[in-house]
Order: sequence, then structure tokens, then C-alpha cells
Amino acid sequence: MSKDIREIMEDQPSKDISLSENHRNKFQERLLKEVHQQPKKRSFLWLQVAASIVVLMSLALGYFGMDTKPSELPSEKPTKEVSLGSLSPELKSIESYYINTINYEISNLSVDENNKEILDGYFAKIAELSSEYKSLTTELSTKGVNDEIINALINNLQLRVQLLQRLKKQLNDLKNLNLKQDETKNI
Repeated sequence: MSKDIREIMEDQPSKDISLSENHRNKFQERLLKEVHQQPKKRSFLWLQVAASIVVLMSLALGYFGMDTKPSELPSEKPTKEVSLGSLSPELKSIESYYINTINYEISNLSVDENNKEILDGYFAKIAELSSEYKSLTTELSTKGVNDEIINALINNLQLRVQLLQRLKKQLNDLKNLNLKQDETKNI
């Protein structure tokens, strides 16, 4: 319970307290000693050890963490992928025409047990042409616009459409042949 210091002092008998003659000089000397006294140096040895460990670990991770060989590092800025459609509006319409035709022809194909082998063979050829188309597009991006590459891209699209048209014709012939065989069996 806190008490007021004034109350405590009132309860004390008053004494005549006198200070020594050199009291002021002694007080100043003590004060100056404390001010000029060097503060104790703190030991930061643990901090130095921790910093050394961090530096060593970062060097080790930097050295051992490098899995890439200098030959694998990119020497140039990555080039923007250029497609046939991004060169001009005319080429874009040609490319979209052929791609839409290819997708339409594929969507109209009917798959059954009789024509599965034929479809697989044609789709393998179309997949080869598609991968060739991607490589030609990459070549167009790296080597720049070239009439030969543009013609090769258009020819690739045309070949895919022609393959799908041949496939459609062959499937129709196969279907007609099966219908004739069914008719002769029924008679």
C-alpha cells in the first residue's frame, strides 16, 4: 500500500542534518569518475560465429546448388514465338481456314471397329505433320521471316487437309464395301 512521502516525513522527528564541508567536491569527483569510466564491452563473439556460419552456408549452397552447365545457360534473350498468323492478316486468314477445315474434317469422322486401324495410321501421319509444323514455327521465330518457311508451313497445312480428305474417301469406300457385302449376305 502506497504511502505519501510527505506523511512519512511528518511522522519523523526533525533533526538538524548538516553536510560536510567537502561534500560538494566529493560529489563532483564521484560524478566525474562515473562519467569518464569506460563502459564494459559486451562480447559479440556469438554474433561473429553466427555470421561466419551464415556466410559459409551461403557459399556452399551457391557452389553446390549450381546444377546448370555453362553450355546450358541461355546466351540470348528468349525470342518471341512467331506464328504464321502473326505475320500478316492474309496469312492469319489462310492459317485459320486450314486449321478450321482440319478440325471440321476430324470432327466429322466416325470411329468404329472396322475403320480403327485406318484412322490410327492417318492420325499418326497427321501427328508427324503437326510436330513438323511446330518445328517450322520455331524455325520461323529463330531465323526470321522467310518465304521458304512460310510456304513450308502452308504446304504442311494443305497436306493435313489432303490426308483427311483421302481418309474420308477411304472410309466412305470401306463403308460402301461393307454395305455391299451385307446386301450379298442377306440375299
